Amino acid sequence: MIIKDFTPLRELPVVPLRGLVVFPESRVHFEISRQSSIAALKAAMREQQEIFLVAQKDLLTENPTLHQLHSIGVIATVRQVLKGSAGEGARVYVEGQCRAQCKELVQEKPCLRALVAPRAEPSVAEADKLKEKALLRQAKHLFDLCARYISLPPDIPLTVLSSRSAGKLANFVADSLSLPFEEKQSVLEETDPLARLKLLCVLLAREHELQQVEVNINEQVQNQMEQNQRENFLREQRRAISAELGESDSTQEDAAEYREKLLALHLPQDVEEKLHKDCTRLERMQIQSPESAMLSVYLETTLGLPWNKLTQDRLNLEAARKKLAKDHYGLKEVKERILQMLAVRKLSPDITGQILCLVGPPGVGKTSVAHSVADAMGRKFARISLGGIRDEAEIRGHRKTYIGAMPGRIINALVQAGSRNPVLLLDEIDKLCSDFRGDPASALLEVMDGEQNATFRDHYVELPFDLSRVLFITTANDRSSIPMPLLDRMEVIELPSYTAEEKFHIAKDHLLPKQIKKHGLQKSQLRLHDDCLRAVIDGYTREAGVRKLEQRLAALCRKCAVRVAEAPEFKLSLKADALEAWLGARKYKEDHRNREARVGVVNGLAWTSVGGDIMPIEALVLPGTGKLKLTGSLGNVMKESAEAAVSYLRYHAKALELPPEFYRENDIHIHVPEGAVPKDGPSAGVTLFTALLSALSGIKVNPNLAMTGEITLTGRVLPIGGLREKAMAAYRSGVFSVLIPEENLPDLEEVDDAVKAAVRFHGIARLSELPGYALLTEPELPGDIPAPESAKQELLPKRRRPKSGVTMPA
Repeated sequence: MIIKDFTPLRELPVVPLRGLVVFPESRVHFEISRQSSIAALKAAMREQQEIFLVAQKDLLTENPTLHQLHSIGVIATVRQVLKGSAGEGARVYVEGQCRAQCKELVQEKPCLRALVAPRAEPSVAEADKLKEKALLRQAKHLFDLCARYISLPPDIPLTVLSSRSAGKLANFVADSLSLPFEEKQSVLEETDPLARLKLLCVLLAREHELQQVEVNINEQVQNQMEQNQRENFLREQRRAISAELGESDSTQEDAAEYREKLLALHLPQDVEEKLHKDCTRLERMQIQSPESAMLSVYLETTLGLPWNKLTQDRLNLEAARKKLAKDHYGLKEVKERILQMLAVRKLSPDITGQILCLVGPPGVGKTSVAHSVADAMGRKFARISLGGIRDEAEIRGHRKTYIGAMPGRIINALVQAGSRNPVLLLDEIDKLCSDFRGDPASALLEVMDGEQNATFRDHYVELPFDLSRVLFITTANDRSSIPMPLLDRMEVIELPSYTAEEKFHIAKDHLLPKQIKKHGLQKSQLRLHDDCLRAVIDGYTREAGVRKLEQRLAALCRKCAVRVAEAPEFKLSLKADALEAWLGARKYKEDHRNREARVGVVNGLAWTSVGGDIMPIEALVLPGTGKLKLTGSLGNVMKESAEAAVSYLRYHAKALELPPEFYRENDIHIHVPEGAVPKDGPSAGVTLFTALLSALSGIKVNPNLAMTGEITLTGRVLPIGGLREKAMAAYRSGVFSVLIPEENLPDLEEVDDAVKAAVRFHGIARLSELPGYALLTEPELPGDIPAPESAKQELLPKRRRPKSGVTMPA
């Protein structure tokens, strides 16, 4: 055994423990109520948050002296102090550091203070390594035997199996198992790791024998009792308990209690009559009847519904505006729509049927917006997660005749909120499923129909319940996945992807202060410069919302917390050039868009479930036999767009000055990078056409241009969806100009102002307009409509003018 260096005596506050032993490296919650212990805790918090925890020998001693305390205890660090459960004293969360021996009490009032000698953990000598290995194996085996008879968290057996230190294993197992207090203290007092583990093996073997005896006794008792004798015994025992408590053997008192509650609720006549009949049925039943228990639960549940409980709405628009501005940055359109809803409710309090559906990528604040609406209106809030629900009974409940029947999630949410007019959030409504058990989306039709939900009937309650005062808010990521009958009943509000500037303000004003507080840090201990925040956004996240951004900020706070815990005076002021030392190498480099003028390479725009993205498309013309090869995990619709573009070019090859036999003498290969990601949709038509035209003509494409649009065989450019997300992708990638279908120009109202200020959008109606924008030296299309001169001067200064007098062939 090798002993570490001697540590000098230390003076620390002392807290005597009753029936509790704290080990080194263990984390323990316990309550203190004695005034001397509370004073010791306060003294520790004023100093370095270190305290000496030692068990007292007699649990009944109120003010123990030095001789009434065990000599060995633990020096611990106070991690958290909360108010006691009974409103008195304190609840303390500590972390054990090392063993220590109490040498002398230097103070008794107002708290105990003692000189303690820390005892370093000895290391095992090299010659004893084999013995240590054998003891470890034996201790783990005995722990496994004991763990079979008790329920333990799954991380405890894993920790035991992975332990390689005799001393630490003995500490951990003794702390984890419910061993007698005296046995734990004996383990704590043993300083030699091998002797300590050997002692633990003896205790575990004894504990296992005791467990086996208990199991054998239980089996013998069960075998000796026959079924009829057991039923008689339990019946007589129940009667004795009822008589001792002064309870009746009938259900009449329960029925009378339910009837009093019923009369106090002043329910509608048909509901009251139905529940009165149930109370009468309960009165006539014997308490042994299974149906009486079922009926009692039903009446308890039904009478516990918030039939007449309503909260008073706060419809102060100015206060609501301030609340929304405080909780969320940006989201101008969403905030305006919510304020409009509050204004209408203020002018017409009885209005019903307003159901909002917040649609947007993950992490843009849909759920938190619903929370803010509830807070602004002063209503209770309840949330129902609909993701993966397949059973209709989850919404409408089960018939009460089934064993274990219960109300559906709608009724349970109202009980949870304790109000008949809460804000009810139906989260992830686009993730509903259906199978042979029913279609939950159909069950929601009545719930979300303002004309029907005033008489909503849950299968369990079987009584009409008014949901018309509930403010339903739903959320979804993909609007197209919402069943059409449900979508028709909701007003959709789109939440766009955040711009980089919005993410910066959200991180600075909301996320970073939240994470600093959550991780127990002070604002002065962690400061991120603006350039550092922008570097985190650009280099470590690639998302439409801010969820990953918050995770990165949390990672910074955790690493800073480690340094602060080791050195409380540590402070971090982080700039962008030092960020990689804390978060590692940048996760996201420059995007995939083409940044130089090249032949056959065009920047397209794509919509994804987490926002828009740049999708470069490459085309290559090879000598061959006229084959068209498409790679990059393309779907059928995208392949058909490529075939349509080739057909258009074949038909107009002569007018475009393309080789007339290119489709016979050459193979064409079209590739979309990131081949492992499936891609589909018609909006890549104009991008595919431009890439093919550039590859066949040998003319380079403007790298500062991106495009989107569906094409037809006659050269028309049709409108597309997802313009806002695609525009945001172009903005993030630094694209200067974007070509969109002319019919999508009115949709630019939905695009963020910052995006429209940085990117120029050009509408095209036919393919004949496209080369004037896209090609640096353009070929001529029949009937070409040239791009505006301003656009040519801005984007394509080296293009030659199109030929005149060329007409579209018949």
